[in-house]
Amino acid sequence: MMSKLAIRPATINDCQQILAFITELAIYEKAEHEVESTVSDLEKTLFGENATAHCVICENENEAIGFAVYFFNYSTWQGRNGLYLEDLFVSQSARGTGAGKALLKHLAKLAVDNNCGRFEWSVLDWNTPAIEFYDSLGAKPKSEWLGYRLDGAALEKLAAS
Repeated sequence: MMSKLAIRPATINDCQQILAFITELAIYEKAEHEVESTVSDLEKTLFGENATAHCVICENENEAIGFAVYFFNYSTWQGRNGLYLEDLFVSQSARGTGAGKALLKHLAKLAVDNNCGRFEWSVLDWNTPAIEFYDSLGAKPKSEWLGYRLDGAALEKLAAS
C-alpha cells in the first residue's frame, strides 16, 4: 500500500492529466483510435456552467496516479438517484497499491452521502483482472439487462426523424 494516497476533486487545471488518463485507459482497452476528447472538451463538459459529470483524482504524494469520472443518474423504481461510474483508471505503475479501491470507496461514500440507491458501472467482458477485483469487493454483474447505445449517424438519424 502506498503511504500517501489521497482522493481530491479534479479542477479545470487537471484537464491535460485527465486526457492523458483517458488515453491510457483507451490503450489498455485496445480502443485508442476511439478517443475524440480534447482538453477543451473536458474543460467544458466537466467544469463548464452546465456540467453534469464529475471527476476525482487519486494522488500519491501529490502525483496523480488515477482518476474516476462519474455522474448521478436516476432510478424510477427506487425513486432515488444513483451514481454511475463512467471511467476508473489507475496507471500501470500504481496498480496493486490500493488506489483503485480508494477511488471506489470514495465514490461509494459519495453515493451513500447523496442517498443514492445504487452505484453502478460497466466492465469489458474480457477484463478479468478488473472483474476479479470488483467481485472481491462484493459487486455483482447485472443479469437480464443488455446495454444499448445510439451514437454517430444512428443517433443523428433518430433525432432528425
